Amino acid sequence: MLKVNLEGCKSFVSEEQYREYVGKALAALDVLESETGAGNDFVGWKHLPSINSKNSLVDECEQIRDSWKAKGVDLVVVIGIGGSYLGAKCAIEALKHPFSSLLSGKKDAPEVVFAGQNLSEEYICELMDLVRERNVATVVISKSGTTTEPAVAFRIIKQYIENTYGKAEAAERIVAVTDKARGALKSLSTQEGYKTFVIEDNVGGRYSVLTPVGMLPIILAGYDMRAMLAGALEMEELCSRPCAETNPALQYAAMRNLLYSEFGKKIEILVSFNPKFQYLGEWWKQLYGESEGKDGKGIFPASVICTTDLHSMGQYIQDGERILMETVVTVENAQRSMVIEADGQNLDGLNFLAGKHVEECNAMAELGTKLAHIDGGVPQLQLSIDKIDEYNLGAIFYFFEKACGISAYVLGVNPFNQPGVEAYKKNMFALLDKPGYEEQSAAIRARLAE
Repeated sequence: MLKVNLEGCKSFVSEEQYREYVGKALAALDVLESETGAGNDFVGWKHLPSINSKNSLVDECEQIRDSWKAKGVDLVVVIGIGGSYLGAKCAIEALKHPFSSLLSGKKDAPEVVFAGQNLSEEYICELMDLVRERNVATVVISKSGTTTEPAVAFRIIKQYIENTYGKAEAAERIVAVTDKARGALKSLSTQEGYKTFVIEDNVGGRYSVLTPVGMLPIILAGYDMRAMLAGALEMEELCSRPCAETNPALQYAAMRNLLYSEFGKKIEILVSFNPKFQYLGEWWKQLYGESEGKDGKGIFPASVICTTDLHSMGQYIQDGERILMETVVTVENAQRSMVIEADGQNLDGLNFLAGKHVEECNAMAELGTKLAHIDGGVPQLQLSIDKIDEYNLGAIFYFFEKACGISAYVLGVNPFNQPGVEAYKKNMFALLDKPGYEEQSAAIRARLAE
């Protein structure tokens, strides 16, 4: 079970201050549960674990997996951006063997790669180098079908699949996750006969990992979605309790807002000592950055993987400006074993480690780092899980989503909108001479010519 430990904050805050913010978090939880707050038409994610544990959605995703396996598909290109890819990318990177593509032997599941999350010509060309060598299918994820980055990638991948396999077969190798009734991608799917899954109107992209947006790619990659939903279901129950002693989301939301509002801790660093969690940091940064960073407010989310980043970011964290807090995600049990052996010459001076597991060294590095950072003025919140598997990932996903909704309401912002992301798009469309942007284009070009 996921647990929250706030001991690393006790030397910075008083019990009275914490209890005050627990009260604020409880009030925010009530707003979220009663659906009376800003953005309350986007809270459909709250009960996804219980809903999707009972319906046929997992079965439908597994049917796609089995159909493509029968066709010999060994590469699936998942097209999406932001919340339409980060949850799946996080889960797959956490669960897979990091060197699986280099190991010999027959693979049990296709390799899942991602496109549409950037506009790099080199990236798409190099992706197509791989696509041309493999038996390929694609999942395109977009509510509208017109978001520039995924739309460009889908146009290229779709044309390749149609040219390679023919239109009829292409329709069986393309699955769309999109709006139930409207939008360019829905219209195309109906026209071409693609299998579709629905992104419900009441679930925003960054809260969508437990919808087909995340479920289908994770299942296609060969992982157990029923176990992931079971972990999320446990958190759904725990994180709805109006009790700070048993609700980990309340504890986390209360403490991080206290540190931000009363102690000027404006940057939160998500820390893990396991490289499998690199994309947990990327998913978490979007969830919290897009949910809280508005109206001139918000904790800036950053992430590091240690011990790697202790040799780059460690100096600033230890001795830089004291505007940081850390949330450390601890994995209590490794699932592989490696013992360090003695060396006759001991030229590296490491024989004192002989007989120890590598993970024991990692755990002591984590503990030593936490103590050093606390002594250096960095308060720490700790989350711990038993191991990295589907069950625990489901728990992490739901915990962070629920805590984010609570935390944003404590902060006084709408957790579910993102008005700031449109500014770059308007400029980009104007610079690319998109029809309807002529006035903005002329204004920008005049500005650049000054």
